[in-house]
Amino acid sequence: MRLISNSFKDGEPIPGEFAFAVIDPQHHIALSSNRNPHLKWSEVPSETKSFVLICHDYDVPVDIKDVNKEGHSIPVSQSRDTFFHWILMDIAATLREIPAGSHSDGITPHGKPGPEAPQNARHGINDYTKWFATDENMKGTYHGYDGPCPPWNDLLIHHYVFTLYALDVTHVSVQGDLTGQNVRGSIADHVLAEASLTGTYTLNPSLLPH
Repeated sequence: MRLISNSFKDGEPIPGEFAFAVIDPQHHIALSSNRNPHLKWSEVPSETKSFVLICHDYDVPVDIKDVNKEGHSIPVSQSRDTFFHWILMDIAATLREIPAGSHSDGITPHGKPGPEAPQNARHGINDYTKWFATDENMKGTYHGYDGPCPPWNDLLIHHYVFTLYALDVTHVSVQGDLTGQNVRGSIADHVLAEASLTGTYTLNPSLLPH
C-alpha cells in the first residue's frame, strides 16, 4: 500500500494549520486551526474489508516536570513515549482519500464528540484526554483528530506517524475504551497491509531553519 498527503511530504514539517498550536513570539505558543491533513492511499489488497488510521507521536517526554517551563529545556536524551493524536476505525473499503479539514477544523475545548465519524466510520479517543485531565478549562474526552502541540522547550523535533491499516474485517471489535493502544491490539491479527507517512513538528523557535 502507499499513503501520501497533499498537506505535507513524507519526512518534512507539518504546516501549522494542521497543528493544535503554533509558535507565538510573546507567549511561546498560540492555538491553531487544528485541521486534519489530507490523506490519500492506493495499491490496496483486494481482500480489504475496511481500514484503520492511526496517528501517533513517538517523541513525547516521559518525565513532564520541565514541560513548557521557563528557564528549562527538555534534552534530546530524555526517555520518550507514544502519544496518540488520531484513531479512525471502520473506514469503508471503497474509500481512498480523506480531505483536509473533513474530520477536524478547529479546537473543541473538552473534546470533540464521538465515536461517530463521517461516512459511518468511528473515531477513537486521542491522548489529549489524558493530557488535559486536570485542566478545568479543557478536560474531557477527546475523540478524533487533534494535531501536534509538542513542548515549546523541547530540544527534539517530534515525529508524527500516520499509519493506514488494511483489514480483513469490516468492523473493529475493541475491548475497553477506544484508545490507540486498545485499537492497535484489536487489529493486530487482522492486518492485510499497512502504509505510513511521517511529518515533523516543533514549537521551539531555536530548532527552526534560519
